[in-house]
Amino acid sequence: MENFPWLTVLMVLPLAGALVIAALPAALADKAKQVALLVSVVTLAVAVGAVTQFDTSALQQFQLTETHEWIKTFGVSYALGVDGIALALIVMSAVLTPVCILAAWHDVPEGGRREKNYFALTLSLLAFMVGVFAATDVFLFYVFFEAMLIPVYFLIGSYGGPQRQYAAVKFLLFSLAGGLVMLVSVIALYFHGPRGSQGFLIDNLTGLNLDPTTQKWLWLGFFIAFAIKAPMWPVHTWLPDAAAAATPATATLLVGVLDKVGTYGMIRFCLQLFPGASTWATPAVIALAVVSVIYGAFCAIGSNDVIRLISYTSISHFGFIVMGIFAMTTPAGAGSATYMINHGFTTAGLFLVAAMLIRRRGSTRISDFGGWQRVTPVIAGVFLISGLSSLSLPGLGSFISEFLVLLGTFARYKGAASIATIGLVLAAIYVLWMYKRMMTGPKPDLREPVTDISLREKVVVAPILIAFLLLGFYPKPLLDTVNPAVQRVLTYVGASDPAPSVPVAATTGSEK
Repeated sequence: MENFPWLTVLMVLPLAGALVIAALPAALADKAKQVALLVSVVTLAVAVGAVTQFDTSALQQFQLTETHEWIKTFGVSYALGVDGIALALIVMSAVLTPVCILAAWHDVPEGGRREKNYFALTLSLLAFMVGVFAATDVFLFYVFFEAMLIPVYFLIGSYGGPQRQYAAVKFLLFSLAGGLVMLVSVIALYFHGPRGSQGFLIDNLTGLNLDPTTQKWLWLGFFIAFAIKAPMWPVHTWLPDAAAAATPATATLLVGVLDKVGTYGMIRFCLQLFPGASTWATPAVIALAVVSVIYGAFCAIGSNDVIRLISYTSISHFGFIVMGIFAMTTPAGAGSATYMINHGFTTAGLFLVAAMLIRRRGSTRISDFGGWQRVTPVIAGVFLISGLSSLSLPGLGSFISEFLVLLGTFARYKGAASIATIGLVLAAIYVLWMYKRMMTGPKPDLREPVTDISLREKVVVAPILIAFLLLGFYPKPLLDTVNPAVQRVLTYVGASDPAPSVPVAATTGSEK
């Protein structure tokens, strides 16, 4: 299986599935979601197969590689490969997609052509997500980076809530603006790089001898695009609108997976290709990250809309991830890499379970709930566990990630890490207060009986709960997968872990 094109297959399968769904005749339109679920499960099986071929002890940066000439004149290649971080993100995408398809089973009640298009767009999005994490050619990465916008725009604009058009256009404008800025840097990088055949390969662009000013401008072009995608304060405002307007499944993939392209891009391109500029910009980025942590948490506390609250918590969590990336220490880098995975599952738990509650109550307003743990105790329990994962309770996946980020950041930036710890307290406030307002109190008077969790919904939440516990109690396989990639990036930047400061013991009289 050494020469098997694992990554290409991971893209072709969902794209082929999308085409099959789009081509279904009207008489079989109601089978679109079954086809989508089957294709996504097969894609997940292939992703698991790719994991079995990945060697965590290998010395090379990328594995499962494929390289073919594409646009020879400009040195553009169809080049794919993964390190531990990219592979983990692809597997997370492959796990969450069938979960989201199953969660969206009744999201398009009209059926027919609209339902076909919805599930075809979801599979297309999976293909582009795999492509953007697997691309090892900078121009190919940019193509997938922009291609993701197409299915997301239509998923929000055609299937979302009352504000869907506004949210879709705002998402598109922010993303296009960042993408165009990055394109300028991509083109400029080509002229400063080796040119010729395969001139856009990441391997060929790593270690370029760029003058400091040029490197800073190129770095800025990439960073702006990734900061918007992440999203970081102050270019975050599109996220709450997009998540609130989208269907729960789309919001999960948007916040849980697509936004990771921003933080992944910071690792892969900002740090690896522009190490000097990354070091130069680190104080400013750390400051923005800390602001994101605190700002997102306060916005979550003040929100009365449960979907917007979850969106603002993500802004706070992304602040931790970015802070860990630019702390440039091994613990912080490993924490950020695993945080991206844990946040994806936590976001899925919060969004999808909140959607179950909203569907039953008919409102997204927190103040319209109260006492719902007496009505739907199982859903309330899953919602609580997802919330506890969000506030990084020990034993759940997010804890080890957040702990490593703060530990690694404190080793180099004590002030930033100390301020960021306030985010832990604020997280407990917004999660527990949200649960208290929605779930505790007397049983509400309901006009119609409400059922607790269904069999389909149990299947939706089961893999998420398993991920919480598995990554919380046994994170070693994930850490072993991402650590070599983290250490390699730190080598490119020329950063090393600060020596621990050990107080010198006072000399005793007997020692003299």
